[in-house]
Amino acid sequence: MRLTGIVGAFLAGCVCLIGIFAPLIAPYSPLAASEAERLQPPSAQHLFGTDLVGRDVFSRVVYGSRISLIIAAATLLGVLVIGLIIGTTAGLSGGLIDEILMRLTDIFLAFPALVLAMAINAAMGPGLLPTIFAISLAWWPGYARMVRAQVLTTRNNTYVEAAYAIGSPAWRVVVRHILPNCMSPILIQLSLDAGAVVVMAAGLSFIGLGVPPPTPEWGQMVSEGEHYILSHWWISTFPGLVMCVFVIGLNMVGDFLRDVSDPRRKRRTAKNRDKMLTKTIT
Repeated sequence: MRLTGIVGAFLAGCVCLIGIFAPLIAPYSPLAASEAERLQPPSAQHLFGTDLVGRDVFSRVVYGSRISLIIAAATLLGVLVIGLIIGTTAGLSGGLIDEILMRLTDIFLAFPALVLAMAINAAMGPGLLPTIFAISLAWWPGYARMVRAQVLTTRNNTYVEAAYAIGSPAWRVVVRHILPNCMSPILIQLSLDAGAVVVMAAGLSFIGLGVPPPTPEWGQMVSEGEHYILSHWWISTFPGLVMCVFVIGLNMVGDFLRDVSDPRRKRRTAKNRDKMLTKTIT
């Protein structure tokens, strides 16, 4: 299991470093077009070939990793803030406020996240900020319910009652005692959702609702080469492969963190694996 975490961290870390140092790695501008070099296959001059208007696919994939990093980081930060505010308010207030906030959360949960993100993105128009906003609004309900459950469990602990007893203001108790003890499962869920956010952002761009051209974005690049996949396969293949590697790495890291934080789950997994092995042998 430790090997899984190391491999996942390596894969995701490589893509993150590529995005951070994109100007140093990309040999060409991601927007520079050349009619004379359009649809060139992979070569020493263009490692991933060129696209329909002669842009270097490798450079666009490198800069596309930066766009995906920005979307994933901003979206997860947004859902964390919204989830913390609504979940903490509902868990501490109780009564009518809790009921109203949870029913609002249920309304958002009633819609599939991708469908809701598509509707919001379509209403706001394509763009980086609308994409981040749309995915954040579609993704926050699960975090709000998770935070609420953690707050309900933590607020009755002895150290919280002691903090109230010595006269600590409510905001200080929340910030210093309740939220820090609620963050572990939330951060693990963030790591598990990072890959899904990248895929959703690429899906929105693929159907024309996400980041608009000519900005390099993996889903948009896959869409541009969709009709040329048999004759000019490199246009869609390379951005799709890099996105696949990045998402697999993020998922492996998330699975590792989840298993490390829950020893009982690890034991159950090992026990189920032993049972399957026994059945196979017998």
